[in-house]
Amino acid sequence: MRRNQYSLSGHLVLSISVMLAILWAVGVGLAIHVMRGEFDEVFDSGLQETTERLAPLVVDDFFRRDTVDEPYRIAQLRSDSTDEYLTYQVRDASGRVLMHSHNVDAVPYPAPLVPGFWSEGDRRFFTVATIKDTLFIQVADSLEHRQEATLESAIALLFPILFLLPIAMLATGWIVVRATKPIDNLRVAISARDGANLEPINIAGLPAEIATIPLSVNTLLGRLKLAMQAERDLAANSAHELRTPLAGALAQTELLAGQLERPSDKARADRVLEALRRLSQMLEKLLQLSRAEAGIGLADSVLDLWALFDLLVEEFRRTNPSSQVEIVRKGSQAPIVRRLDPDAFAIAFNNILENAQRYGMPGHPITIIHDPAGRITVSNVVVDPLEPDVNIYRRRFRRGNSRAPGSGLGLAIVDTLMSQMGGALVLGSRNAANGDVVFECTLDLDASNAATM
Repeated sequence: MRRNQYSLSGHLVLSISVMLAILWAVGVGLAIHVMRGEFDEVFDSGLQETTERLAPLVVDDFFRRDTVDEPYRIAQLRSDSTDEYLTYQVRDASGRVLMHSHNVDAVPYPAPLVPGFWSEGDRRFFTVATIKDTLFIQVADSLEHRQEATLESAIALLFPILFLLPIAMLATGWIVVRATKPIDNLRVAISARDGANLEPINIAGLPAEIATIPLSVNTLLGRLKLAMQAERDLAANSAHELRTPLAGALAQTELLAGQLERPSDKARADRVLEALRRLSQMLEKLLQLSRAEAGIGLADSVLDLWALFDLLVEEFRRTNPSSQVEIVRKGSQAPIVRRLDPDAFAIAFNNILENAQRYGMPGHPITIIHDPAGRITVSNVVVDPLEPDVNIYRRRFRRGNSRAPGSGLGLAIVDTLMSQMGGALVLGSRNAANGDVVFECTLDLDASNAATM
């Protein structure tokens, strides 16, 4: 995938998951905030109710006791009681402590002797005035206890959410992937369309939002198919129709050249013959390109690759006796059976041989290497320097040496046919030990196309 592309389903899953996490976090925060306020109301209500119920009991108990100078300390009723959050003091109008609970000392509370609530530090106080504001009962509650209760409640809320959030993300991912599956199917179907596959897209069950896309794409594919077919027909028909008159003109020109006596006239006739031969080669390449684009590389039958290879090499040697061909066989020579069209492979192999002959340095052989994996490499020493990126030669009408006769279509035809046969045309260059530049064309047939006997 390119750097500026991203997955729609992945983006949706991430966005929805982050949104869920944020919304749940905000919801939990609001719940804790509301819960904290409610807890304060409950604790304040309990503090007030405890103080008001304690007041008559404390006053009655205080007046039943003997008068002493030191404040009374109420004894602890339970020796195992540890969680005691409430403390109280009984004070007179001057603020002196007259009585206090067992879990607090005789130091007066900092709370003023004013009825109602008052907070200081880590304690919350509630004061009740009795006997005409001469006796005050103050009960203190620990604020740390309230914070602990709030924290425990918040944890009780968070733990289920932390458990449910991954499940919600997985469920969101499953829903999004399932919802975007038709889009992914449509993407795969469209990406499979190229110059060799312009068949209409037929995907049922698309949602209404994208149901019109295949119709538009099919309309475009239909127009493109008609245009490409018209182009192929024009090239094929033109080349086919021109072959006969061109062959006749070539034959007549050869006869005429043989009857000419003046050297100047014979030279002109030779130039005409050369132009006619180049035109004939161009027509032949146009016919091959038309057949390649028509998909002749696709085949259901299987054949022995090395038997066809030997036949094509022998034919090339017979028709080009001046060319030196060296064959290097690597590994086992066992037959390799491939699912290939023999005409398509012959066109591809002959084109790279002709390319090596046409642009190779005279006096240097054409080397052909093949291995048991089904790779065939044709290499030759070139006359002129190569482009830094040799893959540019697979383009149509791109030639390395413009002085050599040729159409610039040979490697483009090979590239098209190899793609149809499930293989690839690999171009490369290297420097030989003596400094020569060697150009290499490799027909790499994919092992997935290998057939069993």
